[in-house]
Amino acid sequence: MPAPGLYATAISLAIALAIAGFANWQMRRPFERRWLPVMPWLGVQFLAATIALVMLAHLISLLVGHSWGRKYGP
Repeated sequence: MPAPGLYATAISLAIALAIAGFANWQMRRPFERRWLPVMPWLGVQFLAATIALVMLAHLISLLVGHSWGRKYGP
């Protein structure tokens, strides 16, 4: 049986990647044809990529069984 947060993490990762891809597509379009020209698409893409990296690390830690980060205790 998979971990309880596995599906939520995978869905969050997929949504973050989709948003990052959409922002990348909007940045490559001409300025006049963008969906929302005043939206800071580079910032949206950076934030979505950051969330995707954190979700990927969390997904790997769920699949492997070890938590990620520093441990200062025994």
